[in-house]
Amino acid sequence: MFSDFFYLGKITKQFGIKGELVVYLDTDEPEKYYQMKSVYLDIEGEPIPFSIEEIKIKSENQVVIKFEDITQEESAKYIGVELFLPLNMLPKLTGNKFYYHEVIDFEVVDESLGKLGYVKEILDYQQQAIFSIANPKGEILLPIVDKYILDVDRSKKCINVCAPEDLIALYIGQTDNE
Repeated sequence: MFSDFFYLGKITKQFGIKGELVVYLDTDEPEKYYQMKSVYLDIEGEPIPFSIEEIKIKSENQVVIKFEDITQEESAKYIGVELFLPLNMLPKLTGNKFYYHEVIDFEVVDESLGKLGYVKEILDYQQQAIFSIANPKGEILLPIVDKYILDVDRSKKCINVCAPEDLIALYIGQTDNE
């Protein structure tokens, strides 16, 4: 249902007496979303659009939102509800920055080991995001770290990396001129 949307954040609590809600924006650049006019809420697994009457900045990643159709009496039932926006609203990224969804199925090529496989999924753990790479010898897990990513070539659907050789060997065996 949400394949055409990206996760923006979550309603965390009520605020004041006007039906306002505190929203945590799960993004590195929350300021890009301070002027939103509407957002989609996950209501029973369906993306439902809600118009925004007003947004106030509470802290860098928190805003207070007054939705047009949510009253004080019903605002408590929205705590914990997730917010989404359509994928076409994502700002374009360039260079080695990328959205996780956009690099699925990209080929991963190591500068010394050659082709490692294809990005099967991104494992987004709190401590570290990780590429799950499908390799004929088995899955390779590679931390998404700037120093490992040399280049993201969107036109060729390829990510060039400099992975620690011993890390790759853990997953697919010996890497020295087998």
